[in-house]
Amino acid sequence: MQSNGLIINLKDTSFSYSGNKLILDHLSFQLHSSDRIGLVGPNGSGKTTLFHIIMGLLRPSSGRVELFGKPAHEEKDFREARKKIGLLFQDADDQLFSPTVLEDVAFGPLNLGKSPDEARDIALKTLARLDLFGFENRITYKLSGGEKRLVSLATVLAMDPEILLLDEPTNGLDDETEEKITEILKGLNLSCIFISHNLDFLFKTTDKIYAMVNGKISLDEELVPHPHIHVHKFGRLPHEHKS
Repeated sequence: MQSNGLIINLKDTSFSYSGNKLILDHLSFQLHSSDRIGLVGPNGSGKTTLFHIIMGLLRPSSGRVELFGKPAHEEKDFREARKKIGLLFQDADDQLFSPTVLEDVAFGPLNLGKSPDEARDIALKTLARLDLFGFENRITYKLSGGEKRLVSLATVLAMDPEILLLDEPTNGLDDETEEKITEILKGLNLSCIFISHNLDFLFKTTDKIYAMVNGKISLDEELVPHPHIHVHKFGRLPHEHKS
């Protein structure tokens, strides 16, 4: 970890798909150790693209990406950083690819060099943390949408990351399950960025909320986490509250 706590640093970063309109437009962004950041913005504003740039799944057309104090240019740079960053995809079907839940959750620890027995133990303990007892032998593709979200989160947490990047983690969850996930995430001592349209979730789990508009990120002064249930000032970005 860097002495100044800077762990993700994007400088003047731009990206477009097939040379079209810039999705990221000379964007600069920093994540420091212990930061808990919520990220909001309209669909198509580049929130998911930002995560994919950080993970090296997409490469910027210009600008600089630094992870854990080191420039990240080549696949080998990102491969090392991915061992410390847990990414939850917006679509659970992009995350789950093994026949059974246990195989999916154990896959990450195995890739990190754990033995099969160690990976199995980690997977079972992670499933237990998420109240997924008895899920280990369930067939992944037969799970409900909400169950897939929970198992996807388990695959991320099983890798014991230093940073969490979660893309719409409460999508497809009922109120009870969402509350469980919220309490788990609140209890994690990790740096994190959570993309969500669910402001009540962000107020409970993050310390500051940034808005992504026109390819750039800025602190939204109207979105200061507080103990109330509803936000009464929120003009320019779409959002939702639990009733």
